[in-house]
Formats: sequence, structure tokens, C-alpha cells
Amino acid sequence: MVMCLRGEGFTEMLDLLITRGLPEKTLQAAQKSFHVTLRAATQPMDNAACVEALQTYDLILPTLGDAFQASVFRAVETPRCKLLANFGVGYNHIDVQAARQKGIAVTNTPGAVTEATADIALTLILMTARRAGEGERLLRAGHWKGWHPIQLLGMHLGGKTLGVIGMGRIGQAIAHRCQAALNMSVVYFNRSEKALAFPAERMPDIPSLCAAADVIVVAVPGGFDTYHLIGQSAFAAMRPHAIFINIARGDIVDEATMIAALQTGQIAGAGLDVYEQEPKVPKALCDMENVCLLPHLGTAALEVREAMGAIALENLLAFKEGRPLPNHVEGSSPISSRK
Repeated sequence: MVMCLRGEGFTEMLDLLITRGLPEKTLQAAQKSFHVTLRAATQPMDNAACVEALQTYDLILPTLGDAFQASVFRAVETPRCKLLANFGVGYNHIDVQAARQKGIAVTNTPGAVTEATADIALTLILMTARRAGEGERLLRAGHWKGWHPIQLLGMHLGGKTLGVIGMGRIGQAIAHRCQAALNMSVVYFNRSEKALAFPAERMPDIPSLCAAADVIVVAVPGGFDTYHLIGQSAFAAMRPHAIFINIARGDIVDEATMIAALQTGQIAGAGLDVYEQEPKVPKALCDMENVCLLPHLGTAALEVREAMGAIALENLLAFKEGRPLPNHVEGSSPISSRK
């Protein structure tokens, strides 16, 4: 089911599909410049819906999980759509190379999500290290019998080492929070050396980082290059008291290997906001007390979602007006306008 929202005052209105409901401020802004079709569904689009969308609309504003995979692009010989203006910084649900081959550009919304995602990482670090989820469940179930000296002893974070895998905007924001607020030292792994505003040691590889850190946070983008980046060698290198945090994309982590590491006590705990087969969460994770689970809350604040919408719309307007795309995803079609 879709709803058509017509903009006014433009002699030429490109057809834009917005694949799921967005903040009212974003929808109103879109209607001023585009003929907007809004899907009423809250679930992502499947392959068939994506094929139809590529044939029907000039522009698409996709959201997390919309299945723009290689098979979708192969099914459309000559797509009408020329731009996928993704709502979000992560775009692993879009096969960027396949889009490029069909002459379709892809953009994303970096910057807007940095602070909010870093806040969720800090939330998970604190919850997991201090066993906050276990404590709340104990209390809510009516099983708490009062304070005693050795109840729910967690890990004190002051003076510990944070390991950040992926020292981009979000990784740096997480590291800054942990160093400034929690007095943690920082090590990181990144493909290149970073000029940072705080002290941090770059490690030669992921296992070396995992061996050196008490808390490991994944902050790399999702996609083909990072699929199962964190697997057996990483978890084997972690120390038994270490906790693992993922606020990036679920398929960056070999979930089965992570579950085994948690079940065997190879690592002490995990805090997760994303999952490999999202929204499916393995029962094994739900059953473990040493795991904190959030329903992908990384950018779930109205101001942040409005900012993401503004960036996505700026990419769409740039296309419409023949300007270079502000947030063009490397590897997608270099098209900068509809001309």
C-alpha cells in the first residue's frame, strides 16, 4: 500500500519513492520538490518490490534492509530510477557495483549519525561491563533480595583499554567519549594511520588489537569488504574478561563464532545493537545473561532522523538541479544529475 503526496509550485516534478515512513518534517520538505509516493509498510522492501520500484520511479529514498541486491538490478534491463538516496550511513543492503552497472548513483547520510551512534556504543559498553541488563531483569522478575558485597560484580572501566575497529567519524567519537569520560586508553585498527585529537595507538591487525583491549568496539561500514571481518581469529585473541560491542552492521561479525565464544567463556560478554540476520536474533543470544541486546537504536532520536532526512533530500535536490552529489558513495555510478 502506498500514499501519493504531491508537491506544489514546480513545473517539473520527478517521481520519488520513500520506502518507509519518515519524520513529518522530512516528508513535508520532500513534497515541496518531488511527487512523493510513500509506502505505508514498516517492513523493508523485498526483491519484487525493489524491481518494481526501479522501473516505476525516477528517484528512490531507500531505508535499512530494502533488498537492492544484484539480482534486483539484473532483473531490470533499463531502470527508470537514476539515484538511490539511502537514508542512513550504512548501505550494505544495496549492491553498489550492480547499481553502477545500471547507471544508478547511490548516496548516503554520513555525519548526521555520528554522535547518536557513539552514544549507543557507550550505553552498551556501560551496560555490558556493569551487568546492567542482568540487574534490571533480576529486579523486574522480583528476585532481588537486596544489596550484598559480591552481587553482580562487573568490570570497572577506568584505566582499561578500549579497542576500536574502524577509526572513522563514529570510531573517533566513541574513543573520545571513553577516554574523556571513563579514563580509558585507546588502541585502534584502521586501514590507514589517523591524525587524532587524542592519544591512541594503531595496531597492525585485528587479532593484535583484540589481544590488547579490554573492550572491543566494531565501527566499520557494512558491505562486501567487511563481511565476517570479525571471526575466529579475533575472538580467539580476546582475553576471557573482554567484552565485545557491535554498533555497526550485523554481518560484519561471524555471529555463530561470537555465540560460541560467549557460550564457552572465551569472552566475558557482548553488547549488540545489530544482528547478522536482522531482525532475527538467535535464541542463543537471547538466552545468555552476559549479553545486552538493543533493537538497532543507534540513530533512534528525532533530531538525528530529521538530520538524516535533510541530508538525503540534499542529495536528491542536487541530482534534480544537476549539481554534484554531496554524499556520493564510492563505487556507485558517477552520475551527478538527471541529465
